Amino acid sequence: MTVLPFVDTPAQGPCKAVVVWLHGLGDSGHGFAPIVPELRLPADAGIRFIFPHAPVQPVTINGGMEMRSWYDIKSMDLLSRADETGVRQSAVKVQQLLDQLIAEGMPSERIVLAGFSQGGVIALHLLARLPYKLAGVMALSTYLCAPEKLPAEATANNKATPVFIGHGVQDPVVPVAGGQQAFHALKKQGFAVSWHEYRMEHSVCAQEVADISSFLQRLLMTDREN
Repeated sequence: MTVLPFVDTPAQGPCKAVVVWLHGLGDSGHGFAPIVPELRLPADAGIRFIFPHAPVQPVTINGGMEMRSWYDIKSMDLLSRADETGVRQSAVKVQQLLDQLIAEGMPSERIVLAGFSQGGVIALHLLARLPYKLAGVMALSTYLCAPEKLPAEATANNKATPVFIGHGVQDPVVPVAGGQQAFHALKKQGFAVSWHEYRMEHSVCAQEVADISSFLQRLLMTDREN
């Protein structure tokens, strides 16, 4: 089994938790790695950050150009944008990485899965289908693949897992309606989703970074072991 390659930002001191953060189309694990110091987490947080690299594959909307992509995009229409087969294939690869972390001794309930844009699609797909409970999920500037299959496929393992959904109200790439649809579809199925919107485009702003930091500290540093 070949596990996805990734950029590894070790915890300061003993590792007490892991955040696995999936990048967007055409980016790589290096794209979000600089956000770690911006989160201004306490020195004793003990959080390791892993930023996986998506596979390189042709992307239809970019003229078939090969780039890092979690799945192909054939249309910008949100209802048909995500190639479901590709989403499921990448979800398997990301789950293998999570499985490896758990096998190495990190409890699943000390792992946060995060994703931006395409990466967020994979994170939300796994939220509903993983066979174990995570500490939390962060879905940034993203949408849901095959929301109509959620009622049949969603398990109860992460129904109580806190889910941070953040979106820019001026996003021209993934319209804010896409994020809202994901929020409402997951909420309808009983997931513990929270909605956060920002005056930004398809990006991450300072306020969202601060909110993400608070979210992570609340999940991973409350009632932590001394």
